[in-house]
Amino acid sequence: MRGSIAGVLLLALILSAGEGGRSEEQMTGWPAGQTLSPVISSASGSTFTVYLPAVFRNWGPSLGRQVNAPRLSGPLGNEFPRMAIFWFGKVTPTANYADVRVAYTDSELIVYVAVIDRRLWFTTSPSPATLTAWDAVTVLLHLDGNVGSAPTGSSYRFVGGLSNADTSGRYQAAYRGTGSGWALASIPFTAVAGWRGERLNDDGDDRGWAMTFRIPFASLGRSGPPPEGTIWGLGLMIHDRDDAAGAPIPATPWPERMNPDAPSTWGRLRFGLPGYTPPPARPAGTVTVRHRLNGAVVKDAAVGGYTVCGEGRDLWTQWGETSEGFYNPERSDFNIQNQIDIADWPCFSRYYVTFPLEAVPRGKVILSATLTLHLVGNAGPNPPPSWIQVLTVSQDWDDQNLTWNNAPLAVENIGGTWVYPVTSWPGWPGVPYRWDVTYAVAQAYAAGQPLRLAMYSADAGYHSGKYFVSSDTGDWNETGRPTLMVVWGEP
Repeated sequence: MRGSIAGVLLLALILSAGEGGRSEEQMTGWPAGQTLSPVISSASGSTFTVYLPAVFRNWGPSLGRQVNAPRLSGPLGNEFPRMAIFWFGKVTPTANYADVRVAYTDSELIVYVAVIDRRLWFTTSPSPATLTAWDAVTVLLHLDGNVGSAPTGSSYRFVGGLSNADTSGRYQAAYRGTGSGWALASIPFTAVAGWRGERLNDDGDDRGWAMTFRIPFASLGRSGPPPEGTIWGLGLMIHDRDDAAGAPIPATPWPERMNPDAPSTWGRLRFGLPGYTPPPARPAGTVTVRHRLNGAVVKDAAVGGYTVCGEGRDLWTQWGETSEGFYNPERSDFNIQNQIDIADWPCFSRYYVTFPLEAVPRGKVILSATLTLHLVGNAGPNPPPSWIQVLTVSQDWDDQNLTWNNAPLAVENIGGTWVYPVTSWPGWPGVPYRWDVTYAVAQAYAAGQPLRLAMYSADAGYHSGKYFVSSDTGDWNETGRPTLMVVWGEP
């Protein structure tokens, strides 16, 4: 696998604690032959016509998508797994998929985007007008929240283009809102790319690439991070190029109905994790929800490469469309796995589970809720601990036909738990691990909906897979099944 030098450089740049940026006047364009829509921008006293790809359809509300960014207190190399994670896109021969990690420190916002991409193309002679004509990522921020119909002075657009680990600043550009569009701006930040594959700029199959944005708060006119609980607007676009000619490929947005020129359609970035404080209530009961316990039906399924890294599937035409039953017909266990090296994406695996809440009487107060999973194994050798995150999901899904490409996107991340590898067989039902899901249960209960969760990790190290007992395990191991315990009270 080529790209190893770029990968090593990428890791060093991502995990370093340095910050700063480069200020250049650049603007983004699109290759000839694509449908274009003009946006008038100005910079340095001159007026330019910037052409942006007209590829966004079904513009509309953000569907509530939110990322709750943790505040990191130590070097990024130590805290990388704690970055909030979310995902969007698909894995196909022509479409791109992205895992996005977000966090902040006392001095900067960090956004790391790992892109699964079959063909990697970049320009060896970058110019302001061509960044998004090649593989690139755009990050959009609106400091007033996801509100408004046009970019204002509180709106920022940062572009980072794929390169061969070039750190000169030639592959990045920044813009600021004008009230009606975007103007090129001199805003210090860094956007550094790395890649994994056979080679750049050819028709062979690669694995993907990654972009690290480091945006100093000082560049946004702030002396430090905003107070915890502050909401900014956040949007992302993955720009894709798969051949020398630059055949038109629609950009992939998050949220999926996002209009880059209308902050009200963006998602939300919250500084800090959400909390839940129940209203005054007298504890009155506890409900335990587990598959087949008191007739409950708890469906769960995993998507991705299971524990065999997608063995037996073509990575580009089949992997993203394969349900876990292909690898694991009994479905008695599942894997949660991720890592920083995008070359190993066939091993990535994510978990979904839905708990009914009908057993909790209506009109009560949710006091606490805990999810318990039982760990029975892990990848090796020398697996690292994993900060396994829990996220809410709003869509229903079919546990028999759930795949990487049709699995729901997350609404928001709500917390996590450190899971440590087992060094010897723990015996059944496994080692119990618990997640506080009170916030999510209270929301679902108030809406009259079941609790729908996804679980994923933002790990950095290799062999990060953690294997848990599923709802489909035999009745002999019923206590090992995923279990939700809800404590409720009388208002």
